[in-house]
This record gives sequence, C-alpha cells and structure tokens, in this order.
Amino acid sequence: MINNLLSFLTYENIYLVANWGVIPFWLLLIFLPYNQITNFFTQSIIVPLLLAVGYAYLSYVVYLDGNIFDGFELYRGLEGLYSMFANEALLLLFWLHFLAISLFAGAWIVRDSKKYLIPKIITIPSLFLTYFTGPIGLVIYWFVRIFFAKKISFND
Repeated sequence: MINNLLSFLTYENIYLVANWGVIPFWLLLIFLPYNQITNFFTQSIIVPLLLAVGYAYLSYVVYLDGNIFDGFELYRGLEGLYSMFANEALLLLFWLHFLAISLFAGAWIVRDSKKYLIPKIITIPSLFLTYFTGPIGLVIYWFVRIFFAKKISFND
C-alpha cells in the first residue's frame, strides 16, 4: 500500500492535485465568499496544512536525493533563478508556495471586504486577478478598499 502511494506521488501528480485542488477553494471565495462552508475551508488552516504536507514531502525528497542546494542560486541574478527552476523539485516547491500564499491573499480579501461592507461583485475582479497575477489583484483591491474604508492605510 505504501509503495502504491509513493508511486503515485510523482512530481507531475503532486502538481496536478495541488493545482486543480485549489480551484474549488477559489470558486468558493468568488461565488460564496461569506458562506460558512467557505469560511470553514478558506479561512482555516486546512488548505495551507494540505499544501504544507506536500511541501514537506517534496523537501524530504530533495533531502533524500542529496541535492538540497542543487540549482539553489536564487540570489545570483535571473540566470540563477532560471537554473534553480530547472530543478523540477524546486520548481514544484515554489509552485506550492505560490498557491498557498495567493489563496491566503484571496481569503484575506474576502475577510477584509466583509469588514468594510464591500459588495461581492466588486471584489470578484480582485480575486480573479489575485489568483492569476498575485500582487496586481491585491493592489487593485487595496484601491477599492480605500474608497469603502474612506481612509488610506498602508499597514491595516
């Protein structure tokens, strides 16, 4: 049974499960942002925990391969970044990191929009942009938020 599980845990399968696995949570944030089910799944530790398990597993695989720093030249310039992402395991670790952070940002947008009574229809574009472009969606939401909160705050 463990061998079957390990044979399933290929980089490609982990990518597909994680990538497709976050979509239902984004759909909940977009279409049912204030629902209790959405709150339970997207505002809790459940999704980050699942992504963290995948992250920990991949980190362990990288460790077992003995190439912990193979391609890890992140701060040596763009060529170093390209070299790092040529390593499938490190690329997949980055992708899990991105999925977790962007979903966290989307959940924060929904929580914050509820606090400032921002209509759901207005937050939807920010959520789509946060899913696809990360920081751009957050910045657009921030500008919308200024209008509804009637204040500019850089650390709220």
